[in-house]
Amino acid sequence: MRQVDLDSGRIEVRQADITTLQVDAIVTAANAQLVGGGGVDGAVHQAAGPRLLDACRKIGGCETGSAVITMGYDLQDRGVQYVIHAVGPIWRGGEQNEEALLAEAYAKSLELADTHECQSVAFPSISTGVYGFPVERAAPIAIAEFRKFLSAGPTHLRRIVASLFDTRSLAAFEQALDRQASDP
Repeated sequence: MRQVDLDSGRIEVRQADITTLQVDAIVTAANAQLVGGGGVDGAVHQAAGPRLLDACRKIGGCETGSAVITMGYDLQDRGVQYVIHAVGPIWRGGEQNEEALLAEAYAKSLELADTHECQSVAFPSISTGVYGFPVERAAPIAIAEFRKFLSAGPTHLRRIVASLFDTRSLAAFEQALDRQASDP
């Protein structure tokens, strides 16, 4: 695990199964229909139980670059009160505003966590799985959004965790964290 402590909170980067972390909210890399899927989203839906899909169906969908929030359902037994469903962009070569949309998905997720008075939130690497966003480009965007949010002023959030499943993603996020930690 790597971390950076800022005046207003901590950013952590670790390799872990996001559904096992002790945090107030988990972010999942959702599809626009919010119907669950594979990868992180499938694992979160499985851990949260069938009521999560029912809640997502009632919401009806979410635009790319945005996020919605539901209760954590079965994850509440583990202390996770909320699931935030962030819809990142599909990578189309970098010419379709993908970087800005990814940053917006992270920013909206952070806003939702703060609005719901979460002190801790865990994120996967949004859009870097089946959506094909290069993790080496995505990691600096995520870390920058985390840092910007914690530096913007008063927030309930004190701990933001990037929870990565594979070593390649972990290395990219650690490198991004190290680079930005050395920036003033």
